[in-house]
Amino acid sequence: MSTDVPTRLEPIIAAHNLSKVYPVAVKDPGVVGTLRHFFRRTYRHIPAVQSVSFQVQPGEMVGFLGPNGAGKTTTLKMLTGLIYPSGGTVQVVGHVPYRREPAFLRQITLVMGQKQQLIWDLPAMDSLRINAAVYEIPEKEFRERVGELAELLDLESKLKQPVRKLSLGERMKAELLAALLHRPQILFLDEPTLGLDVNAQAGVRQFLRDYNRRYGATVLLTSHYMADITALCQRVLVINAGQLMYDGDLEALLERFAPYREVRLKLARPCPVAQLQPYGEVRTDGDPGSCEARLWVQREQLTQTVAKLLAELDVLDLTVTDPPIEEVIGRVFADGIPSASP
Repeated sequence: MSTDVPTRLEPIIAAHNLSKVYPVAVKDPGVVGTLRHFFRRTYRHIPAVQSVSFQVQPGEMVGFLGPNGAGKTTTLKMLTGLIYPSGGTVQVVGHVPYRREPAFLRQITLVMGQKQQLIWDLPAMDSLRINAAVYEIPEKEFRERVGELAELLDLESKLKQPVRKLSLGERMKAELLAALLHRPQILFLDEPTLGLDVNAQAGVRQFLRDYNRRYGATVLLTSHYMADITALCQRVLVINAGQLMYDGDLEALLERFAPYREVRLKLARPCPVAQLQPYGEVRTDGDPGSCEARLWVQREQLTQTVAKLLAELDVLDLTVTDPPIEEVIGRVFADGIPSASP
């Protein structure tokens, strides 16, 4: 969260018991089933989001995590007014999103990594001019904003090229520029680095960090790349099967759900998995030809376990780190959030 942004008491996003249920028509097989379906349809109801409640303060950068089908995109669509909620209430910058009031739309933006708003065969600058006309941005202000954002994104020399000739990373940056031209207060970002290479991902992250600090923008970010979350967000919301499982500090989640350290070993000779199991949870696939291994060891047993490893195995190298966040979050999805210790 940007330290330059003054904290307000009222949240900029407030969702209370937000729910979305999709009715799906059910049809029996065969001709009879088809006729019955035509004249009298029956439905089953699939809950996509179930009683989700959270608040976001101005200037926060919040990660929104969950596996595919967890309800992340459905929640974002309700927050941006693209779909109606089936239940609960939501307010974003003081507006009810699904009313789609112009004053609300001027203060938000939604960027989806798999969607594009730029016109494929035209230079990006032409699409930017269309956006400027939609948001009634004066010419002088338009030029200033384009220049400032293009400099932050390192796009000055690319805006006059047809979009189809830009690299994937350059197109994503141009999409961000187009989405931020009206200088929204809230950025809803759904997989903004999807498909980008490592360098392009790092460039987008740096831009979002700089934009948050410069303008105090609030960011709600979903991503399957955990590097996006760890680089930008101190707070995370974890959703699974449409239910909010966790809302809090990312480090606190790791401490609570991963009370262990990872020990990486390089051995003089291959070691069977069964021989490593007494020392901790083996995280490798057990390749009999491998001289490297990873163990998860309870924090309180770390010193004793490392001493035993060095004494009982032929260890060439040993490194102790925190477990990869991807694996920790994956376990959260699989097992659920455990109760806090009393």
